[in-house]
This record gives sequence, C-alpha cells and structure tokens, in this order.
Amino acid sequence: MASSVTGTRRLAAIAVTALALLTCLASPARAADAVKTYVVDATIAADGTLAVKATMTFDTSAPDSIEQRLDTATRTADNMEYRYQITDVTATAGSQKLDVKVTSGPQATTLNIPSAGTTDPVVVSYVVHGAAVATDADSVTVRWPLLQGLNLPVTAFDGKVGIPGQFSMIDCAAGAADSPGACTFYGGGTFDSPNPFFHDERRAAGEVVVATVRFPKGAVAVNQDLRELWTLDRAFSAAPLPLGLAVGLLVLGGLALWAAHRRLGRDVGTGVAPTLVAEFHPIGPGQSEFRVLDGIRPGEVGTVVDERVDPIDVTATLLDLSIRGHLRITEMAPSAPHAPTDWTFARLTSTDPLVPYEHTLLDAVAPVQGDPVKVSNLAGSVGAVIGKIQSELYDEVVARGWFARRPDSTRNQWSLIGWISLAVAVVVTLLLAAFTHFGLVGLALIALALGVLFVGQEMPARTAAGTALLGGLDALRGSLLTQPVDTLPAGRGLSQLSSILPYAIVIGGKDRWLQAVAATDDDAEDDSTDLDWYHGPDGWQLKDLGASLANFVTTVQGTLFSR
Repeated sequence: MASSVTGTRRLAAIAVTALALLTCLASPARAADAVKTYVVDATIAADGTLAVKATMTFDTSAPDSIEQRLDTATRTADNMEYRYQITDVTATAGSQKLDVKVTSGPQATTLNIPSAGTTDPVVVSYVVHGAAVATDADSVTVRWPLLQGLNLPVTAFDGKVGIPGQFSMIDCAAGAADSPGACTFYGGGTFDSPNPFFHDERRAAGEVVVATVRFPKGAVAVNQDLRELWTLDRAFSAAPLPLGLAVGLLVLGGLALWAAHRRLGRDVGTGVAPTLVAEFHPIGPGQSEFRVLDGIRPGEVGTVVDERVDPIDVTATLLDLSIRGHLRITEMAPSAPHAPTDWTFARLTSTDPLVPYEHTLLDAVAPVQGDPVKVSNLAGSVGAVIGKIQSELYDEVVARGWFARRPDSTRNQWSLIGWISLAVAVVVTLLLAAFTHFGLVGLALIALALGVLFVGQEMPARTAAGTALLGGLDALRGSLLTQPVDTLPAGRGLSQLSSILPYAIVIGGKDRWLQAVAATDDDAEDDSTDLDWYHGPDGWQLKDLGASLANFVTTVQGTLFSR
C-alpha cells in the first residue's frame, strides 16, 4: 500500500516538471531591458589617444538595438570648447561582427548597434582623440566618460584603464551628465593594482561614469582640440588690452577731430571790428532812419549766420524783392469758408539791381511774360530751380568774400570722408568681432567716423570779412530788439517798417516791428492796398499783416521745401 502511494506521488511530480518544461519551451524569451554589467577595458597611449572597449552583458537576450551617444564637444565656463574625435568604431557579439551605424554630428557621435536575438555579450570598441588636455604647465589630464549616452540602464559598471606611466591623480564621478556625484569606489597606483580602476552601480539610462587620470608633464602627449567660442562678451571683450586700445583710440581720435576743426573749421579773424549790415541813422531830434549798408540782402545775412541756405532765407528774399519794388504779393480771398489761403505774385518794374540768385527766384515766381503765379503752384514753378537758387546764393556769399569756399561744398567733402570712414569702420568692426577680442576697437572707430560726420557739418569757416560781418549782424540784431519803434521818420513809417521786416524775420525781432505796422492802423477803413508790396483781400487791414505774413512764410516754406 505504501509503495503504491509513493509511486503515485512520483508520477505527479514527473507530470508537473514536464508541464513546466513545456511552458518554458512554448514561451519565447523576453529581451533584456537593462544592461546587467558594463565592463570597460581602456588604454591611454603615450600619444594621448584613448582606446575604449566596453563589454555589455544581459540577463536574457540583448534588445533589438542599442544606442549610445558619445559627446564630442565639451563647453567650459569661459566660452572655450574641447572637441573630440571618435574613430575605429566596431561592435561584436561573440564571434559575430555587428553592423554598427555611426552618425557624426557637431556635438556628438551616435552609435546604433543592431543586437536582436543575441545572447552573447555585446562588445563596442572605439578610439578617442583629444581627451589628453594640458591642465597646467606641469601636468596632462585625460578625462572621458567611460559610460555615457546609453539608452539602457546599467546595473553594475566596472572599468580599468591601462596607462603608459605613473599617474599623479585619479578621480571618478557618476550620475546625471550635467551634475555627476561620486562613484561607488575607485582606486589604483598600488602594488596589487597599479592601473586605475573604477566601480559604480545602478546607473539610469543616459547617466555617466567619468574617469579622470592626471599625469606629470611628459608622460602623455597633449592632443587637445581647444577652440574659442564666438560670443558677444568675447568679441567685445573689456579686458585691459582691448579696452585700453579702444579708449586710447577714442582720446587720440577725438583730439585729432578737435585739432582739425580748430585749424580748418575755425573762423578767421576772431576779434576783428564788426562790419555793419544796417543801422538806424539819426536824421533829426528823436528820429532815426533805417539804412541798409553795402547792399547786403536778408538771404545773404541768414546764410552767413548759420552757413546754410535755409528755407527762411529764400522766403525772406521773396519779401525783400517785394519791398524793393520787384514784386507785389496779393493775398487772395478764400474760395470757401475753410479753404486755405493763397497768394499771387505780380512782377513790377524796378531799377533796383539784382544779383543772380534774385534773378532766378524772380523769374520763377513772376515770369516776365506770363500769368501771375500762385503760392499753391510754387512747387511746379519754383521747385525745379530751388537747387539753383541755393547754389547761386552760396556762390554770392563766396563772391562777397565772406567764405573762402562754398559752405555746402565743405560739408559735402567732409560728409563723403565721414561716410567712407563709417563704412570702413563697420567692416573693420565686423572682422574684429568675428575673429578677435578687439570689437571695442571697432566700436571706437565707428564713434570716430560718426564724429567726422558731425564735425564735418561745422567745418565751413568764415573769412575775416565774414567774421566781421557776423559781428555786425549781432549788432543789428541787438538794434532790432531794442530800437524804439516810434523813432522812424514821420510820413515814411510804413516804408521804413517794411524795409526792416525781411531782416527781422531772418535774425530776430519781427514781432515788435509787425506790431508797429499794426499800430499805424488807426481807423476801421479798408487797408488792402495801403502797402505797395502787399495787397490784401477786401476788408483787410494793416493790423492783419502779422497774421498774414506768418501764414505766408509757413505756406511758402512748406510748398517749396516739402519735396
């Protein structure tokens, strides 16, 4: 009976074992999702190259593919970058050579290893160039992540490094690539273990184990590929040398510009006696007559003052031609309640002599044969000759001896020099910023070129006669601002006041003289034709002259110079 029970139990055990074996045979083996051991056998050669052989084992069969990313660029805190080259990449599984795909990029070399179905250890080998760097004058350091960029976690890591000579320091860091900590343990340099060895455990996918070995100078050759990265801080470095050169260049260039302006752009004859332009000449007790001396015209006055032919100079010349009897300005009645004001010019006969720029302006606004020109049409009739008028006015101030050279020609010459200098400075700055640390020197050159453009506008210089005339203009301005308006000759008040207005418009004081014209209007009668040179619409009075002239000046300037 006992033997029968025992036999039954044996048959049951054999059946369970057979069932388990059948189940195992029927279920395919699952590929490993982790590396059981990652063992590195590396060798540092005397020429600085590092040969790495990594052997990976798995609990079951290897996964379909293994991917590993080897960084080939390491950036330092001071904007330098170490570059590495990966060569001689191979992969095997037992005696089988695996067709590893190597993809090289600017920052990393990626290995894709087909390993489907293999149960043998997978061995990856490669050679690193550039890992031996000069630490200081007396040592060379080889630093390389023996484990890095793997797409699988690693249970246990072990590594040893063959060395060509005695090392002076070793270190090991493990963990996240951007902030690794300490390895489990490492050592070397003893009788039993002369070569460095490293051990770490449980590394997640993508984590690193970085081995560092330092040698005395001469034990290992430096083969680093160290490059400086381009940054704004590097290109425009404020280090003592580039900063000092830039500041020195600014100081010397600024002094040169100052000296050039002092020598070439300074008026001649500073301190000479002023040449009077016009005066209030006494003709009796409490009476003075306004007299223009030497035929100096308002447009010429304005050009001498600021060395430019401004819109106000041309407009004042129009008024002066009218007051001298060559033109009559007629203000037209508005065509509608809100229509803009318009004026016409009618040419008059006068024996008063004209200079070329006055002839050109007069012919443009009031042709000898033709209909009166409206201000609203000045852009067509005068716009084409404004450049000629300005040019002839520049010629006139040179012919009168107030400038040795046309002010616009002087400005144009210096502007050309300035723009060429600026273009050269910009090119030099780009080159300096791209290839050196001296971008600040380029910025200093740009600043000096801009300085040439600015100073060039101030380079026209008056002659001694021009300086004397400028002094006379200051005296005239003072008179126009202070001369009592009730001292003009009796019976000639409107004529005298009219002669003063173009000069007051150019150099100042026009409001008080326009008020003096308005003060002569002591009745409510129509004054539209009381002035020979300016006629108003019906109902216009002398007290309206100030507003009419302000409107006229603004409209003429806008029409002629808003092209």
